[in-house]
Amino acid sequence: MARLSQELARFACLPANPEQPEGSPPVAICVEEILKLAGERSFGLFLAVLSFPSALPLPAPGYSTPFGVVILLLALQMLAGRTTPWLPPWVLQTSIERKQLQKWVQAGIPWLQRIEKVACPRWQRVCTSRLGQVWLGTWIGLMGISMIIPVPGTNTLPAMGIFVTAFGLLEEDGLLCSLGSLICVAGGLLTTSILVGLWLGGTTLLDWLRR
Repeated sequence: MARLSQELARFACLPANPEQPEGSPPVAICVEEILKLAGERSFGLFLAVLSFPSALPLPAPGYSTPFGVVILLLALQMLAGRTTPWLPPWVLQTSIERKQLQKWVQAGIPWLQRIEKVACPRWQRVCTSRLGQVWLGTWIGLMGISMIIPVPGTNTLPAMGIFVTAFGLLEEDGLLCSLGSLICVAGGLLTTSILVGLWLGGTTLLDWLRR
């Protein structure tokens, strides 16, 4: 089975020309088209694709909140014990401009390839057991809520935690899922400090403590 970096690169290498001739690749790609890559890796690939834009050190205006909602929906399905994810039609038909997708993939492929070099099936019960699904689903859901919050700083680190965890699910790598959980913990602490800091009149909790 092709690695995620190869699958995404296949989309990114296609031209994005609004005046392209009939039969050539479309300017926009719907989420359903991207997620047809999933196969048996559906939960992992759904989460990886949806967290990918926000996990990059690039602005992703307009995507973090709706993608966070979908990530939360997927996390609830993991907690419920579903083996295959379900998404509403309006999510599947959401379009992403091919130029924007190319920009994300170009920035993210080097990082994906680095992760793929170290990822392999291990500690598989973390990914496949019911307890593991509840643990990972809980953290993914909390990070999805963080992504929904329209406050700077509450998106990137939580999305990174989701992405690393999702990549672990893709490769059945429990060690990578555990690392993703630790990043989620860090993201949760950061989001909490930002929200508490704003409530107390600062930028972060640390800023308020310094005052």
